[in-house]
Amino acid sequence: MKILVVGSGGREHALAWALARSARVEEVIVAPGNAGTDAENKVRNIAISADDINGLLQLVQMQNIDLTVIGPEAPLVAGIVDTFKAAGLRCFGPTAAGAQLEGSKAYTKEFLERHNIPTAGYRDFTDPEAALAYAQECSLPTVVKADGLAAGKGVIIANTRNEATAAVNLMMGDKAFGDAGNKVVIEDFLVGEEASFMAIIDGEDILPLATSQDHKARDEGDKGPNTGGMGAYSPAPVIDTAMAERVMQEVMQPTVEGLKKDGEHYTGFLYAGLMIGDDGVPKVLEFNCRMGDPETQPILFRLKTDLVDLIDAALDHNLSDTEAEWDPRPALGVVLASGGYPDSYNKGNAISGLDADSSDEHLKIFHAGTKEQDGKVLTNGGRVLCCVALGDTVADAQSQAYGLVDQVSWDKVYCRRDIGYRAVKRGSS
Repeated sequence: MKILVVGSGGREHALAWALARSARVEEVIVAPGNAGTDAENKVRNIAISADDINGLLQLVQMQNIDLTVIGPEAPLVAGIVDTFKAAGLRCFGPTAAGAQLEGSKAYTKEFLERHNIPTAGYRDFTDPEAALAYAQECSLPTVVKADGLAAGKGVIIANTRNEATAAVNLMMGDKAFGDAGNKVVIEDFLVGEEASFMAIIDGEDILPLATSQDHKARDEGDKGPNTGGMGAYSPAPVIDTAMAERVMQEVMQPTVEGLKKDGEHYTGFLYAGLMIGDDGVPKVLEFNCRMGDPETQPILFRLKTDLVDLIDAALDHNLSDTEAEWDPRPALGVVLASGGYPDSYNKGNAISGLDADSSDEHLKIFHAGTKEQDGKVLTNGGRVLCCVALGDTVADAQSQAYGLVDQVSWDKVYCRRDIGYRAVKRGSS
């Protein structure tokens, strides 16, 4: 069979790599892809943008592609699955209605409240003056979020009134995140440990994937500006068997049931970003209507089951009879970013050391912001690579991942040096 993966980031490289490993797959096409996807066995790129829905539709029809897997959120929110389904094509992901769980934070907060799913208290605003007034009276610290899609960066934690005011002005006045900031959500700050809980949904049933934990802050100790993610590891020790059952019962199942009550039989990946406090209650920070990045990379590196079989089961509504098998060893991934990310950064720097993972099947470099030019691989984004390793313990995986990191370089490369520190401190394996 032939598969199309839509997108160009690290998540899409991991998806293409995993799908191409299936004996059922003849070829994976990635649109538009990156330098890493184009170098994989059985994978090639085609230069069509992820938001060019009509162009992607024509590609699938002309290439006789059997299955399309959507990587990023923007085409899902724009309705690519609706378009493909109307054309009679197999496309894995939620419809535009289901993707509103990620497309609008205000919609999600109202949905959670209406279906009694634990989350932080909040208010949402379309009037900047009202938002500024609330910023002067809400509890501190507080969290200010742009309502729409902002590439994982439209969230600011404000510790003071001045910071809260500045965040509202940045989003609603300066339009730092474009139309995503036409509405803002100001919500209570939750204390605890974050974790990512991802699953495959078939409209009725839920197949949990391996748990994971990522690091959103740019700098060591979870300091500095918010990013799309600077590294991740799987499994997440904070989600043990008992907590996983709580998340299923208190978050995932009520969410799927709530969507059904609202007339949406959600099919696709569903990501719940959680905060687990001292009281043990898993509270929803956010939903994503696709796999997370960089969590996808270590998660899929641990997956032993054929990913094509899992996706087919979801599309055919057979998840109740399906199980996923995982490598018991933890995997850890470190993001290598361009210096200056998430603010301004340079592109076009030549990368060296990209063959450092070639001699060990327990190591893998997934590409994100890269491009090939004149025989060289160049940086082409803020998050450039994710170096992933499997290890006998989290500490072992961390050590091997950073050993891989240290063999890769370009001008002004940057990474955090403490990915996985919570799990290492716990002594988890």
